[in-house]
Amino acid sequence: MKTTSLIRRTVLATALLAITGFASAQTVKLTLAHGNPPDNPRHIASVKFAETVKAKTNGRVEIQVAHSAQLGDDAAMVTALRSGTLDFSANSQGAVSSTVPEFAALGMPFLFADVQKAWTVMDGAIGKELGDKAAAKGMVLLGLWDNGIRQMSNNKRPIKSPADMKGLKMRTPPDAVTVDIMQSMGADAQQIKFSELYVALQQGVVDGQENPLTNIASAKLYEVQKYISLSGHKYESTPFLMSKRTWDRMTPADQKVVTEAATEATQLQRRLNKEVDDKLVADLKAKGVQIDTIDRKAFIDACAPVYTKWTSGPIGEFVTRVVQAAR
Repeated sequence: MKTTSLIRRTVLATALLAITGFASAQTVKLTLAHGNPPDNPRHIASVKFAETVKAKTNGRVEIQVAHSAQLGDDAAMVTALRSGTLDFSANSQGAVSSTVPEFAALGMPFLFADVQKAWTVMDGAIGKELGDKAAAKGMVLLGLWDNGIRQMSNNKRPIKSPADMKGLKMRTPPDAVTVDIMQSMGADAQQIKFSELYVALQQGVVDGQENPLTNIASAKLYEVQKYISLSGHKYESTPFLMSKRTWDRMTPADQKVVTEAATEATQLQRRLNKEVDDKLVADLKAKGVQIDTIDRKAFIDACAPVYTKWTSGPIGEFVTRVVQAAR
């Protein structure tokens, strides 16, 4: 009888271990992927997140960080998160908005005066609502990291007014708002993966591109671009996401650890991104890149149709609320 009882308890314990997948007795190995190179703040914060989780679980939860799109581009990573084949991703606003359209609202042209204003909006009710919508699509929003204010570069001529954009082949990410902005300015928008962008610029497949200065520097795009215009035409977040399937397998204690570590990583990434961005104008000038300012009002006027389209579209009510919160 004692032997039978012992067997039953052993079987029950084994079953519970299999169900949770995160019981304290076993080491859990997870993967975090993103598309940026190792010296980018996105990678530094990802590594910090992994280290914090490992430390707070006494080494029981280990997170491997795969950088530089080693596990696919941002769109592929979103699909993997939803299916549970990837555990975490510091992803792009554009790729995520293909699944959760409301994320696109953060990228309306000339919306935020600076990154701090964007952070304030994202850390409030807007961010919570985005988290709820992400959860409904199989992803847990752990934080909204910073991808900065986007600027334009090209090889043809200085960009100072919308007229300078006419005929330029400008690379965009897979982001509908960015495509609309470039087209409203008169450019020919072409979508190319970030991992393929350097070669595309080098070979003249496209004339230019738009990205935060941090990304332009870490990907060394300045080596194949003559002109940078400080357009500040669009803000982008970096949604830090977790597969809901992975989250649901975690114990409440481990969920708490992940949440706390994500908060620390979010603060670190934002701070690093801003610090890097603030000093890059001088650095890029020193590398021989011509830096220009734009006729901001002319560009804002040119982008008016973007607001008309998006505020009257399927997520128009949410876009309107984001605009009101920003202004």
